[in-house]
Amino acid sequence: MNTNKRENVAAYSFLAPALILLGTFLVIPALMAIYYAFTDYYLLTPDQRQFIGLQNFMEIFKDPIFIQSLKNIVLFVVFVIPIQVGAALGLALLINKPRKGNIFFKVAYFSPVVLSLVVISVLWLYLLNPSEGLINSLLANIGMEAQPFLSSPKQAMITIVFVSAWQGAGYQMLIFLAGLQNIPSTVYEAGKIDGVNKWQNFFHITLPLLKPTSVLIMITTLISAFKLIIQPMVMTQGGPMNSTMTPVYYIYQSGFSDRMIGYASAMTVIFGIIIGIITLLQSRLTKEDDM
Repeated sequence: MNTNKRENVAAYSFLAPALILLGTFLVIPALMAIYYAFTDYYLLTPDQRQFIGLQNFMEIFKDPIFIQSLKNIVLFVVFVIPIQVGAALGLALLINKPRKGNIFFKVAYFSPVVLSLVVISVLWLYLLNPSEGLINSLLANIGMEAQPFLSSPKQAMITIVFVSAWQGAGYQMLIFLAGLQNIPSTVYEAGKIDGVNKWQNFFHITLPLLKPTSVLIMITTLISAFKLIIQPMVMTQGGPMNSTMTPVYYIYQSGFSDRMIGYASAMTVIFGIIIGIITLLQSRLTKEDDM
């Protein structure tokens, strides 16, 4: 009995630092956000906050900017996941074959991942400049007009999609590469004996055996996509005409620029519930596919 007690005390002693950090920086702020969501908390007058019930939530569902931000993030997620995951898989397939220079290409494809998103965004701001940017200069050289990549409501979000996919594909590439290298060579040899071609090899051997890796990548990409804030903040400031405003960026603006902590907290609660529902649906669909 004493031995079990000592083991429990030792176990909780090791867990204590992580639990304290988790409670301090996750659990307590989450509970505070839920509480503030039902108040009119204004950052400059914290002592005058009052309980207002569901008023913040009612105003949010009438807020055209918040509704637009939800549409924008759905558009972003729908486009960025297939583009980024597809690019990552293609790059992994390219460097999976033994050839000279593979190490260089691995470093080159992965290098955007280790750079700060702010640096990446500023770099692309220069490249996409409508008058002096490299991309529009190249378009002019082939007889095409300069494109308003970041100043057009129709092009701004799609541009951010491609920038985000370019920046993040290297990380998923390494995960796909690890999955490809874990596929036994004997499986491919058996397929070769059966006379399968390259396309049959890819669709009937490689993709099915990459399914666990693909599920992991899809989940991580989905989570990071919903947290989009840096690219629109630096590149477009949510414009033009709120076409690149995202929920996280709008929450940041409402809470720290407009100082409406209660309203921002209510948006956080709603957005958290939406992400939770999507995560549960995705988890259920994944489990059904595995059955």
